[in-house]
Amino acid sequence: MRTIKYLVLGMINRNPMTGYDITKEFEKEWVDFWYADHSQIYPELRRLLKEELVSFEITVQGEKLQKKLYSITEKGKKDLVNWLLKEENDLIPKDMFKLKVYFSEALSIEEVKENFNNQLRKHKMKLSSIKSEMDKIQRLDYELTSESCNYIVMQGAVFREEAYISWILWCLAYIDKIK
Repeated sequence: MRTIKYLVLGMINRNPMTGYDITKEFEKEWVDFWYADHSQIYPELRRLLKEELVSFEITVQGEKLQKKLYSITEKGKKDLVNWLLKEENDLIPKDMFKLKVYFSEALSIEEVKENFNNQLRKHKMKLSSIKSEMDKIQRLDYELTSESCNYIVMQGAVFREEAYISWILWCLAYIDKIK
């Protein structure tokens, strides 16, 4: 499955966008749970066009600059809705740090503690950043909007970071007991 396909379809479903607009969105809103490089966006837009899931119109900005403004087609909306309703089977996210922890017996206790403390610092910074972004979101009445969906996902990111920090602190306390 091409996950990037549904990220792009979902974004274009909210508002028609240029490839540049999509790339900029990944730099701000998606960073808490997904990453995509601009080198992935443009090839995906070409595939979506070929599959007739999006269309575009040429818009002129300034005197000469032409941009493609992409919109989702009815076929694209159906594909997006089918994906949204499909149950996910992948419940275990990949976590490079936990993989390294799994093989940490190859390190000294001091090196293991340093790794955990580095992760603790990073996750505390991430948590602070997410909470700061959440403070900027206008809390709306209970309506299902792109803003409320973003807020829900950000709250999930807060819970994730808090749980990760708790796990790291538990691990550091555990490692302190190792002789």
